[in-house]
Amino acid sequence: MRGEDRQQATMFSYLSPERRVPVDHPLRALRPMVDEALGNLSGLFDGMYAAEGRPSIPPEQLLRALILQLLYSVRSERQLMEQLDYNLLFRWFVGLNADEPVWDASTFSKNRDRLLAQQIARMFFVHVVDQARTQGLLSAEHFTVDGTLIEAWASLKSFRPHDETPADRPPPDDPGNPSVDFHGERRGNATHASTTDPDARLAKKGKGYEARLSYRGHVLMENRHGLVVDAALTTATGTAERDAAVGMATTIATRRRATLGADKAYDTQEFVAACRRLAITPHVAQNTTHRRSAIDNRTTRHAGYAVSQRKRKRVEEVFGWMKTVGLLRKTRHRGRERVGWQFLFTAAVYNLVRLRTLSAVVT
Repeated sequence: MRGEDRQQATMFSYLSPERRVPVDHPLRALRPMVDEALGNLSGLFDGMYAAEGRPSIPPEQLLRALILQLLYSVRSERQLMEQLDYNLLFRWFVGLNADEPVWDASTFSKNRDRLLAQQIARMFFVHVVDQARTQGLLSAEHFTVDGTLIEAWASLKSFRPHDETPADRPPPDDPGNPSVDFHGERRGNATHASTTDPDARLAKKGKGYEARLSYRGHVLMENRHGLVVDAALTTATGTAERDAAVGMATTIATRRRATLGADKAYDTQEFVAACRRLAITPHVAQNTTHRRSAIDNRTTRHAGYAVSQRKRKRVEEVFGWMKTVGLLRKTRHRGRERVGWQFLFTAAVYNLVRLRTLSAVVT
């Protein structure tokens, strides 16, 4: 018998969002880890808000919503608020009741900006890494470092000379989207800057690739399970990768000699010497294309060097997830401080996903 298509205007339910989420849903394994990290930030949250006045969006709920935005690749915060309005799974994870009103998108963005001005992302990342360390999932000896370009939220049309004034520009053919002809003009970071995002730099991945306004993201990964133990974002200069790598390497320099894997871009005398001064063995891929490699037989003859060369490729999984799922192929923020906040927070969420997977394997 065919069922009747009844149109129901109202609905009464006695089931809470907690009971509607399946027991084996992937978010259930993430929620305790997120709550533990946010609980450790409670004291920091107290110092960010006044003791009196109208209550704002709870920072714990705001950060849980931002985590969902990365996990489900929600492109904008307006779409995120729309999902929170009708998605019971999102409401459960954030901590909203089924009939609780959702925040306005502009209100959410203003409250988010308050967190962007604080070291929340760094502290959240540290507490997530501490959970992995407590579970014995981090290697204390073998690491990999690498960098990637993060495209800035700025157009090449905004890349103008330093000494140019608005009066020097010809009248636009279209005020909304003017045509710009760059043929025959030499442009570089020394003479030009973006009027939209002055912190962005013109950079390209390699020979044959087009140059784009970008930032440089850096990751230090432990080789045992591919977890990120440090992350940073810098301006896209020619030496940014190696400079940031040396800075992050100081955090793993201990009495116990560690190894640091890297690709051919790190095969320079300066970087290798800096690693050896920190008592770190540089397991860097040899670059013998146009010069002599800084890595000699003292390093390559050991079996551990070949292992590091295999393990270091896992860092590309980190960048792949951060760019495809974590929405970092092109940043949504402007300025090094804000983009760095987003990069570090995305690295923390990637670690949460890895910890969930590793916990399932262990159990």
